[in-house]
Order: sequence, then structure tokens, then C-alpha cells
Amino acid sequence: MISLRDGLPAARVGSWREKRRGYAPRSGRWPTRSQTLLAGFFIGAGMNHFVMPRAYRQIVPPRLRHEAGRLVVVSGVAEIAGGVGVLLPALRRPAGVGLVALLAAVFPANIHMARAPGHFRRIPRWALYGRLPLQPLMMWWAWKATRR
Repeated sequence: MISLRDGLPAARVGSWREKRRGYAPRSGRWPTRSQTLLAGFFIGAGMNHFVMPRAYRQIVPPRLRHEAGRLVVVSGVAEIAGGVGVLLPALRRPAGVGLVALLAAVFPANIHMARAPGHFRRIPRWALYGRLPLQPLMMWWAWKATRR
């Protein structure tokens, strides 16, 4: 399709019905608001692994305690990489898969925290249990936001 105004190929924008139903292709490659928030959340959380590593080492389940330092670093790097990947169109889908996998991998730490509230006295017990249903919601958000 040629634009008469400047002689350059025009992008297909879809019919008004497609636009109304949300099916029209996005004209730009900029991240959506949801993708930007998701990326910011994971980049911030990943950076926090390096700002407060001791807090993250404490939540590693006992059977993995001997690898706690390494796990904190690896998960922090993975969160940052996943967040950056969400912002880049070519990496968005793989980043979403990686973030879902990461959230599944760290879920045992959340279970450990809920089952051993005595080790985490600064966090109210309701918050320790309240985190558990948030994990699947975060997985769903990462999946949905990166499919666009």
C-alpha cells in the first residue's frame, strides 16, 4: 500500500471493526503499559537481590541453603534479564517464558516462608500466606503481557 502523501509504504492499520475489538496490529513496537510495569517490577526486584542479598539468602529453603548465595545472584540476574527482555520486542516472548519459569522456581521459597513464620518475624503471618496466591497471578501477568 502506498501513501499518497509522501510516497512511502503505509502500514496496515486494520479495519474499524478490528480496532474496536482490539484486533488491529499495533502500529509501533513500544511496550504497552502492562509490559512496562512488568519490566519495571522485575528489574527493580532483581536489583534488590544485590542491594539486600542477606534478606534473599534467608528465604532460601533449608535443603538449598548451601547454595543460597549463588541462587540469590542467579535469580537476581534472571529477574533483571527477564525485565529487560520484556521491553525488547524480539525478546518479549522468550522473556515471558523465562519469567514464568523463574516464578515457578522461586515458589518453594515462598512456601518455606509461610511454613516457617518464626524465621521471618518482621513479616506478618497473613503476608507470608498472602504471597502464595500472588505467585500464580504474577505468572499469568507475565504470560499475558508478553504474548502481544
